[in-house]
Amino acid sequence: MNFVKPKKNLGQHFLTDQNIARKIVDSLGSDVPDVLEIGPGMGVLTQYLLNRPEINLHVIEIDRDSVAYLHENYPHLKHIWSEDFLKSQISLKFEGNFSIIGNFPYNISSQILFKVLELRNRIPEVVGMVQKEVAERIASKHGNKTYGILSVILQAFYDIEYLFTVSEHVFLPPPKVKSAVIRLKRNKVVELPCNEVLFVEVVKAAFNLRRKMLRNSLKSICEDLPLIYADKRPEQLSVNDFIELTKFIENLKKQINYAV
Repeated sequence: MNFVKPKKNLGQHFLTDQNIARKIVDSLGSDVPDVLEIGPGMGVLTQYLLNRPEINLHVIEIDRDSVAYLHENYPHLKHIWSEDFLKSQISLKFEGNFSIIGNFPYNISSQILFKVLELRNRIPEVVGMVQKEVAERIASKHGNKTYGILSVILQAFYDIEYLFTVSEHVFLPPPKVKSAVIRLKRNKVVELPCNEVLFVEVVKAAFNLRRKMLRNSLKSICEDLPLIYADKRPEQLSVNDFIELTKFIENLKKQINYAV
């Protein structure tokens, strides 16, 4: 097999620029030896990852044609899993921590990152190529229009860098939008100083009605917000602000339950 035809239903856009492939691989640190590449396709990143002797490379690929291609063209690649990353019990495949790298399909890039969050204490670093708009949103700081749910929840546990933009003309087939490469490095937060389930609930509720002030968007969660938050919109709150807001709501609920 000399070529794999990109499949639209899998969101496949194969990177063809070797210099960009090298640059992406060079962006990955060497904090842990085990590295998982998601969606290697025809191995444009894989070939350079295999050239790094400190890396113990594993790849996961849902496309059977790509799996066959990898077996045929990369005989030194020992760990090839023909599975859907989103459905895989990936944490059971590694004894310790592991980093992630990949050209993530646009249609599931957010889902991939939410799964990373679930495994955040096992994944110290992620280098991924995503749609430029998604990359900007993830790396955005509070006060910007692109700041949103992914920004807050990911930045609570990872330091995020927008590394570089990638033209649509270096893919086969070319996507209709530009791409970008981001790097996530695990910060020192082991757990949030608040109820993490409530934290996510508050963030999602706030940004689901992002044009409204928090007194309105969070009405179903808390009807008595302090003025410091009530008259603000969600993009005005930093990650720490959302943590403090969650702590306030959590304590208020405890007081109400105690009074009852």
